[in-house]
Amino acid sequence: MNRSWSVADNIGVTKYKERHKLKEAVERIAAANQLAADRLSPMTFPKTLDEAFHNKTVLVTGGTGSIGREIVRQVLNYGPRVVRVYSRNEYNQYMMRKDFNDRPDLRFMIGDVRDRERLMRACEDVEVLFHASALKHVEVCEYNPFEAVKTNVSGTQNVVEAALDYNMELLVGISTDKAVSPTNTMGATKLLSERVVLAANKYKGDRRTRFTVIRFGNVLASRGSAIPRFIQQIRDGGPVTLTHRDMRRFFMSIPQAVELALTASLKSRGGDIYILKMPVLRIADLISALVEIYAPRFGRQPAEIEVKEIGLLPGEKLYESLMTPEEALYASEFESYYQVEPLRAVDQQRLAHPPAGYDSAAEPLLSKNEIIQMLAGQGLVEVFLAALPETVGE
Repeated sequence: MNRSWSVADNIGVTKYKERHKLKEAVERIAAANQLAADRLSPMTFPKTLDEAFHNKTVLVTGGTGSIGREIVRQVLNYGPRVVRVYSRNEYNQYMMRKDFNDRPDLRFMIGDVRDRERLMRACEDVEVLFHASALKHVEVCEYNPFEAVKTNVSGTQNVVEAALDYNMELLVGISTDKAVSPTNTMGATKLLSERVVLAANKYKGDRRTRFTVIRFGNVLASRGSAIPRFIQQIRDGGPVTLTHRDMRRFFMSIPQAVELALTASLKSRGGDIYILKMPVLRIADLISALVEIYAPRFGRQPAEIEVKEIGLLPGEKLYESLMTPEEALYASEFESYYQVEPLRAVDQQRLAHPPAGYDSAAEPLLSKNEIIQMLAGQGLVEVFLAALPETVGE
C-alpha cells in the first residue's frame, strides 16, 4: 500500500542532503590541506641517479622519438616505479613496446602535448617529467610555423602547467642549439619553449618543482639526421648532396647526450640551462668519412662518389652555437657541460672581460680520421647500415 509523502520524509531528505554537502566540504578542505602540504614540501636535490629515479613515476613526452626513447631506456636502469611514454605515434609505441618486451614498469599513452586535458590525465602522480616532444625539422617548421608554435610553445606551456598543478619534483626541457640566436621558425619556437620552462621557476610560488633545460646540438643516429640520406646516396652511386662545404655542426651520440642530460639534471637548482660540450665537425669531412667507410661496402670506389653542393636550405645556418657571448656572462664551466643561469644578476667582473660563447665556427674540428674512429668506436657504422631502407628489387 502506497503512503503519501510526509513532512518527516522531506525533513529526512533535507538532512541527508546537508550531511552529503558537509561530507563534500570536509573532503574539499582535506584535499586543499593536502595540496598545501605538498606545495610546502621541500625541494629535493638527489645526489645520485638511483636516488633521482628509484621508485619514482617518470613521464617522457615524445617518448618514442630518438632522444625520448633513450631517456626511457636509461631511466629504466635505475628502478623507477613506472615510466610513462607519452606520444602521438601509435606505430612507434607498438614497436617500442615489442622492443622493450612488454615491461610491466613501462606504460604507453597516446596523446599530444597540445591536448591539455589528455596531458593532465597522463601526468597524475608523476614526480619527474622529461619534455622531449617537439616539431624539430627546420624545413617543416619553416613552412608550417603555426603548427610549430602550437607544439613547441603552447605544448610546452601545457607541460609546465601540469608540472605546477601536480607539484612535480623536476621538469627537464630538452632543447637544441637552434634555439641560440635563431634564424628560423624551429629555433625561435624552441627559444620560447626554453623561456616558458625557465620562467616557471620564478612564478611557481611555494611549489617544490625544479624547472631546468638541457641544450645540445645534433645527435648521431637520431631520426631526421642527414647521415642515413648521405649513406643511401653513396649506395646509389652518388651524388651526395651537401648544402655548403664549410658548414659545421656539434655532434654527439644519443646515449652520450642522454647520459650527460641525466647527470646534469641532478645538479639543477631550477631556472638553469645545461649545455653539453660536444665535438665539432665539418659536414664535408663527415661526408668524406662516410664515403670512405661505405663505398667499398656497396662495391664502389670512394673516388667515384661525387659530392654536389646545393646551397643552404630555407632557415638553415652555416654555423651553430650552443651558447651566445651574452649567455656566457651567466655561465659556469664544468668538465662536460656549461651551466647557464640567465635569470640571475650578472657578475660585474665578467662585464669588464666578457667571455666568448660556444660556437661551432670557433671550436676545433675533428679530422676525417677522427670522425671515422668516432663512428666505429661508438658502434654506429653497423647501426647506420642496418637502418637503411631496402632498395626496390632487393
